[in-house]
Order: sequence, then structure tokens, then C-alpha cells
Amino acid sequence: MRLSLVAALLLSSTILAGAQDAHKEFPAKLAGHALLPANTIIAAPADAPADLKVSGKFVTPGKRVEAVGTVMGTSGGRPTGLSTPFAGQPVQGFSGIRSLGNGEFLVLTDNGFGAKANSPDAMLFFHRLKADFASGKIERTATTFLHDPDKKIPFRIVHEGTEKRYLTGADFDPESIQPIGGKFWIGEEFGPYLIRVDADGKVEAVFETLVDGKPARSPDHYAVATPSAPNLPVEFNVRRSKGFEGMAQSPDGRFLYPLLEGPLWNAETKGNQEVDGKEVLRILEFDVAAEKWTGRSWLFPLEAKGNAIGDFNMIDATTALIIERDNGEGTADKACPAGQKGPDCFHDLARFKRIVKIEMTDANVGKPVRKIGFIDLMKIADPDKKARQGAIDGVLPFPFFTIENVDVVDRANGIIVVGNDNNLPFSSSRDPKKADDNELVLLSVKELLDAK
Repeated sequence: MRLSLVAALLLSSTILAGAQDAHKEFPAKLAGHALLPANTIIAAPADAPADLKVSGKFVTPGKRVEAVGTVMGTSGGRPTGLSTPFAGQPVQGFSGIRSLGNGEFLVLTDNGFGAKANSPDAMLFFHRLKADFASGKIERTATTFLHDPDKKIPFRIVHEGTEKRYLTGADFDPESIQPIGGKFWIGEEFGPYLIRVDADGKVEAVFETLVDGKPARSPDHYAVATPSAPNLPVEFNVRRSKGFEGMAQSPDGRFLYPLLEGPLWNAETKGNQEVDGKEVLRILEFDVAAEKWTGRSWLFPLEAKGNAIGDFNMIDATTALIIERDNGEGTADKACPAGQKGPDCFHDLARFKRIVKIEMTDANVGKPVRKIGFIDLMKIADPDKKARQGAIDGVLPFPFFTIENVDVVDRANGIIVVGNDNNLPFSSSRDPKKADDNELVLLSVKELLDAK
């Protein structure tokens, strides 16, 4: 179809406006800061197998370590001051959040120690937190352990032969959570899978992922097998640890929007999926009532190759917040000399830590979302001195390796919550020599939320 000159000019201006908006920065002001100490450990349930009473026995590759507290955690080669194994289960890093109102939050702990192989003794659970931003303290008010007594999981789990069948980080890598109608939906990375559990954490269903009508599988999917000969390929199209990282829900709870952390593999080009030279991630749509993928999806273009997303929640029916980040950590005031590494300095600084506002509509299904603007988490203004730690000259940087929590807390007043994943005991992004706490910050970002 041939466009008129006026229509062409209007289309061109719209595209240009979208491109400009994508790079429009909005201010962020600190409205509250609360901490849960890094070394927060809870006991496994009384009916859990003895193996789960101590966690982190397998963090050393190819070796079992039974003695509690004998293997120092490291971040970029730097000791973090906390050692595994732990006597109990670390509450550790949060990889998904929903605001419940009144300073309460639903948060999800991820698979344990970062990989399938090193987390068979790390239990899977989610928590209810109460954050007192006046005192800066966070209270864990409830923990729900995931388990599969009805054998809904289609593969063998670590604790297959037990009655309760508690789940571990060698079974799933949960990264995002959404409550809908008394149930909890979890987006997962190993499959990637979509998991539904009840209020007690009992698995009710596990859904395979379909993209464009075809299975999307990582090398950790149970159906992906090592070939019998070294010259044969292993067929999968989702990179390891690049499954569902963020997952939003529509305001009416009808749809879930799981978001892959990494680009799908394009078998034709033998490279990551790209649009206009930018790697793109898939936002999929799942019909909750029908319990099936709708076949619709959107594309999220990364601003730089190698970046990843951290979390994803809707603002309203068509706009949302997504965390995009690099893999750096730490601030320039504690940087190592150029080209050097050390136990008390950062050698790979945090540079790209953003929360982006996007628009996804019926009109751009199958296309890139519209990026409306962003805030820079390295430049959070703190004029009222609300920071509990880490402020530099009236600014609170959020320089964490992984930042995996964002949600709207108060839409009318423009308040959102942001939290890090502290990867216990493997991240030290504020102090090079100290394991990171779990931090939640309230940010005043009304201009970003109001932006069109």
C-alpha cells in the first residue's frame, strides 16, 4: 500500500519520536531505604530431608564440602566475608516482587547458588515481607516452601522418593512470581517453564513454553539430552540461565507476560535474534483461564549486546516497567587501577542500570515495544538523606550486579519499589569486601510513570 506524503511524514515523525523517547531520561528521588542483612538464614521445615538442613555443600565444582562455613564466597575473585555451607537455608537474593500495599511485599527467592549443579540442597520458597522504611528494617513475616506431593512435575526431582517432595534449585530456577486468584504463578529459567502453585506452595501444574507454536528449551530442560557422539549437536534455542527472568500480569489477571532474559537462538542466521542490529527478547502471552499460550508476543530491544533484564511489572493495561542492566558491579570511588584486580576494589564497574517504561499494545504485537523513557539507577537523588548506606555526595547509586525487583507501590504519587538480588554469598557490589544485603528502595518517579 502506498502512503500519501502527509501519512509518510506522520509515520516518520512517530518513529523518530519513539526513538527519541527511548533515550529520554527522567529523574528518580529516594523516598525510602530498607535493608535485610545478608546473613539471614532460616531453618528448613521439620519434615524436610536431613540433606536440606545444611545448604551450599556443592558450590565448589566437582567437590562435596560438609563442614559448615569452610568455603569463602567470592565476587569477581574478591572474598565476600560469608562462607558456605550454611546451617540452614539462606533467605538470600530476591528475584521477583509484587507490592501488596501497606509496606508489604511478596518476594521470590531464586534457585539458591546460581546453577542447577550447585543447588541440589537449596530449597525453593517465596516470602512475605514487611518493610519499615522509617526505621530502615525489613521483617520476614512468612515463608512458603515449594513442594510436589501430587507428582505434577513431569521429570524426576532431587527428593523424588520422599512424601512431601520439597523442591530444590536443581529442580527449578524460579525468577518471577505473580499472585492471581489465590494461586501463585512462577516464571522459571531451566525449562523455561511456567509453574502454578497453591497458597501452601504445592505444585498444581507445570507448563512447557511455546514460542511461535514451537517448544522453547534451554540445555537444562528435562527433554534435552547429551548426544551419544561428540560430533553431534545438542538442540536447544534458549541459552542457559536465559529463560523467564521477569513476568508481569495484566491488571485484570487474565494474562501473564513472561519475559525471556536472553535472545532466542536464530537457527537460520546461527546467531541471537535481532531487529535493526539490536538483540531482542521475547515477551510472551499466556491465557490464565484457558491455561495456554495465546501465540502473541512482543519484542524488547536491548540497548547493548550482553545486557540482561531483571524484572517486569505492569503499570496499567498497556504500559510497564522493565529493569535492563549490564553485568558490572560497584562504584568508581572504589575502582581498581586500570587493568588491575584486587580484593578491595572493583574492576568491572556498574554502568548501565536502568528501569525502562515501555508500551505494548495490540498494534505492536509481534514488533518491538515502544520505549517511552527511563531512570538511571546509578543516579538516584537523595536530597533528604534517606539512604541507609552507599550514598555519595547526595546521590544513592544502586550498583548491584543483579537488580531483579521492580513494581509500582503508589501510582497516584509516583512511587515504585526496586530491589537487588544479592546472590548470597557471591555478590559484593557496595563494599568490595562485604556480601551485599538485600536492599529495597522506594523511588519517587512520577514523571516517568506519567510520561506518554
